[in-house]
Amino acid sequence: MSQPTERNRLDGEASPYLRQHADNPVNWQPWGDEAFERAREHDVPVFVSIGYSSCHWCHVMAEESFEDESVAAVVNDSFVPIKVDREERPDVDSTFMTVCQLVTGGGGWPLSAWCTPEGKPFYVGTYFPPEPRRNQPGFRGLCERIADSWSDPEQREEMKRRADQWTQSARDELESVPTPAEGDASPPGSDLLDTAAAAALRGYDEEYGGFGSGGAKFPMPGRIDLLMRAYAGRGRDALLSAATGTLDGMADGGMYDQVGGGFHRYAVDRQWTVPHFEKMLYDNAELPMAYLDGYRLTGDPRYARVASESLAFLDRELRHEGGGFFSTLDARSRRPASRGSDSEADEEADVDAGNVGGDDVEGAFYVWTPEEVDAVLDEPAASLAKDRYGIRSGGNFERGTTVPTIAASVEGLAADRDLSPEAVRETLVEARTALFDARESRPRPARDEKVLASWNGRAISAFARAGDSLGEPYAEIAREALDFCRERLYDADADAGALARRWLDGDVRGPGYLDDYAFLARGALDTYAATGDPEPLGFALDLAGALVEEFYDADDGTIYFTRDLDDGTADDRADAGPLIARPQEFTDRSTPSSLGVAAETLALLDGFRADGEFREIAERVVTTHGDRIRGSPLEHASLVRAADLVETGGIEVTIAAAEVPREWRETLGERYLPGALVAPRPLTETGLDEWLDRLGMAEAPPIWADRDATDGEPTAYVCEGFTCSPPRTDLDAALEWLETREPSE
Repeated sequence: MSQPTERNRLDGEASPYLRQHADNPVNWQPWGDEAFERAREHDVPVFVSIGYSSCHWCHVMAEESFEDESVAAVVNDSFVPIKVDREERPDVDSTFMTVCQLVTGGGGWPLSAWCTPEGKPFYVGTYFPPEPRRNQPGFRGLCERIADSWSDPEQREEMKRRADQWTQSARDELESVPTPAEGDASPPGSDLLDTAAAAALRGYDEEYGGFGSGGAKFPMPGRIDLLMRAYAGRGRDALLSAATGTLDGMADGGMYDQVGGGFHRYAVDRQWTVPHFEKMLYDNAELPMAYLDGYRLTGDPRYARVASESLAFLDRELRHEGGGFFSTLDARSRRPASRGSDSEADEEADVDAGNVGGDDVEGAFYVWTPEEVDAVLDEPAASLAKDRYGIRSGGNFERGTTVPTIAASVEGLAADRDLSPEAVRETLVEARTALFDARESRPRPARDEKVLASWNGRAISAFARAGDSLGEPYAEIAREALDFCRERLYDADADAGALARRWLDGDVRGPGYLDDYAFLARGALDTYAATGDPEPLGFALDLAGALVEEFYDADDGTIYFTRDLDDGTADDRADAGPLIARPQEFTDRSTPSSLGVAAETLALLDGFRADGEFREIAERVVTTHGDRIRGSPLEHASLVRAADLVETGGIEVTIAAAEVPREWRETLGERYLPGALVAPRPLTETGLDEWLDRLGMAEAPPIWADRDATDGEPTAYVCEGFTCSPPRTDLDAALEWLETREPSE
């Protein structure tokens, strides 16, 4: 009998992750109908391996197993092996990850699943070592046992029954749309935000910041946001301390790149010291927004600096020359040959590990030895830098290297050396610049140059929101990225306006998912608010309209992550493959819940519609899932924000002016106005009709109607809780109304 797949077919794929495996002896197939048809033809199971280009353990499993000829022979003889880039196919990832979490209680990448030729999984896990280790089966042995079981008719029937059960469980979890009980069809309530923040506070690590007191620490910007919002509403100091303690812990630790700015994926330890070194676009979009809010709430300039440096990293290292943003930097790069050669034994270890000559090593680009610092800096800068960043003999990472952290305060360094803090600070700024320049000569981590609509939407929001706080050119960068996505990923002439998922060097893959539409629509809305240009607003409204048409199910009262599997739109592509469920994205994970962002964005955009449809849909969604949100509000941070906005109406700042004054922009950038919608509006006599014409509106929408300038002066209208201030030509006076009005007004 011939092998189910006769060759590796990933060489024709554009995805950098798939191309990383194009030379494997495993005969990988891309996800699609053809691969599953091969499995049916040869009557063998399918092995699905899901990961992404900068995933550390994906690299490890590839080196240990997928590059091994003997392992590949077992896989090729017994299965149709499929590789999936989770960033291109989040729908596939979501369904298999849900099964993994339901069955094993955990998940992660690489995600490994064995399934029937119909795509139903019957065995799942994550990373498997090549040989049995710590209660984990070895990958090759596991493949052999699964193949033997499939060959036995009785065991195969049991595997199929298990696959049916797991598939139904996944559908129950992902497609859940409970109907509210009679008389209980109302949104979850405005106390959810306080409840969620209280839950975050209970999980706060008071010693090191962050959430949880053991093992790895992940950035959770949604929880930080909930804490800050609740503090602003209640004034409880413990809430603010938990938010700022987490911001401080991340900014002081190795998860933050102390030399070049920007955040690594997460920390492997409770103290935030050693990160997994990949740098993701979404982390470096979400976290700057959290730090900017921290700056607005506390006035601490350090938070503004961290946000600015992280955005500068994106602009410098993940930005396409045309304006869009690439996806990731790998955790690995080639280690300088000078490292690890302190002894003959080290050199022999390098040879055994294959590291001599600079083979790829995790974190090599970012870590330092004292000798490397001394080679770049003279005294006293070298000693100051080593003490500041904790760079010492023995290090805190592998092979005696150090991940820089903030190990000493400027004031402490100054006191120890009888210097002024200003002198120490100036020396450290110069030293950091020199270390950065020296680091630039090292071999660089690989870059995944996919431009994803969803992740770009979050980056666009981050730059747009930074414009008023940090100044130019952030708003312009947001606009250029938005234009890039609109020109390369959006087809305005398609039905409902077709947004693709990914652009890569001219290759476009689609269609887009809910997160693509929701995140990019929110980015476009934020760009309008930051620039006062109606074109991004029009794009936001177009995307929101398409979102409703393509993903909202009025009968179920929810917004799905994919289009309807039964209407043909999701199944007309060769790479569609058999999807076992139509998922919804309820919880905040690495990125916010697309369902929550969609509902919140529709509620915000409703003021630009006269029919109230967007708000009705947002209210229906949070009502449909009210029990789920109330049952675990902390896990549903984005849906909590959406429910709060639906309940309270949020804050709106309409500004009637030919152009929003610079000093007004600065005021807005300094004030903590959580979730506020800033809505610039031209003067009636000089530009409103032109704007309405460009937006295809017959009359001014509610958020602009009857809100003209007073005596031709820039005029602000501030609203909260469906109640508005009188018009004010002094923005500070208008915002003061928020603090002095009675809640019942």
